[in-house]
Amino acid sequence: MTTFSFDRELRFGDCYPSGIAYFPSYLNILNGVVEEFWATIGMPWPGLIKIRKIGTPTVHLTCDFARPSMFGDVLTFQLRIARVGGSSLHLAHVVSGADGMRWRARQVLAATSLVDHRAIPWPDDVRAALVAHLNADEKTEAALS
Repeated sequence: MTTFSFDRELRFGDCYPSGIAYFPSYLNILNGVVEEFWATIGMPWPGLIKIRKIGTPTVHLTCDFARPSMFGDVLTFQLRIARVGGSSLHLAHVVSGADGMRWRARQVLAATSLVDHRAIPWPDDVRAALVAHLNADEKTEAALS
């Protein structure tokens, strides 16, 4: 598996009345992309959250906006694992439109117990799925170099 990619059209409700993307909506969309990513690596959130009682809250987020997006634009959200820590997951996001990069983000998630809301180490199977994705990305990058 390589970088996870997800296309999404900007909807009316994602924008200011002027038709320009409303940045809080971007973050809501980004959260949906992260949720889709977890499902593609075999760890859908309903199983993690409801059954296993594992949360993955965002503990750090930085965003850089390059150019505006407009109502109706189709955006490609690309997610790459930058690092898997003991209880953290560092993600790199690039969001592009037809004319290139619109914005990017760096996000850190933490594994937490939904019982006592404390950080926990990634369970072995979750860590294995994340590391497999990370390693696939590294192999793809090495092949392109």
